[in-house]
Amino acid sequence: MARRRREEEHENHERWLVSYADFITLLFAFFVVMYSISSVNEGKYKILSESLVGVFSSQDRAIKPIPVGEERPRTTEPIRLDIDQGATNDQAEAPEDPLKSIARSMREAFGDLIGDGQLTVRGNELWIELELSSSLLFPSGDAIPNDRAFELIEKVAAILAPYQNPIHVEGFTDNLPISTASYPTNWELSAARAASVVRMLAAQGVDADRLAAVGYGEFQPVADNATAEGRARNRRVVLVVSRNLDVRRSVTSAGSANTEADATLQRAGTQTAPRADR
Repeated sequence: MARRRREEEHENHERWLVSYADFITLLFAFFVVMYSISSVNEGKYKILSESLVGVFSSQDRAIKPIPVGEERPRTTEPIRLDIDQGATNDQAEAPEDPLKSIARSMREAFGDLIGDGQLTVRGNELWIELELSSSLLFPSGDAIPNDRAFELIEKVAAILAPYQNPIHVEGFTDNLPISTASYPTNWELSAARAASVVRMLAAQGVDADRLAAVGYGEFQPVADNATAEGRARNRRVVLVVSRNLDVRRSVTSAGSANTEADATLQRAGTQTAPRADR
């Protein structure tokens, strides 16, 4: 009997489709997961981010230590450190008014001359005046500073330089006539003395654009020229530090001795001088 021929098994050449389908399924699942991760709620993510930043950057928070023994009850009122109190007080304190600060420094620096009556510090909320006897700064009948003048003006400049308040220097004389080649009248003498002080201030570091000089001659006396004492008082130089430029213009128009801090000037003095950038 003839042996039956065995049929050859057909080889499947499309098995790679199974692996390919599995790969496509896994790739699809991967992109689904990635999409779900990328679509996080931005609001919740921002809240989470701020919370983490607050936890790790805050200096006031700390990990609670493990208590050893009995834990003492806490008081209801938190403990305030002295350094925090000092910082709070410094923030609460308003900066000192420049005019008050300048006047205080002048009184501290020239207490001996104030006691002798050769120097006077006075003022109001709009300007302050530093009045010096001409004998402290100049020889009789001249506007060339003496040696002591440079020492005094150097101290004045050190006080005024850190600020930006406008300054003008007023020169005054007595009523005794003068007629020289340099100073034909008391007008020239008083103006030259004021200009000399301005030059010394500028040389010692006070900004030149803050300065002005004006001479009033013999026409604004503060004492009787009939006596030697009165004439000595009238021979003076006055440094006027104003709150702002508008106040300086108003004061120089009539002189500090003849100007009052009235309502008009009060309105002009509402703005303070700019702070120095030093």
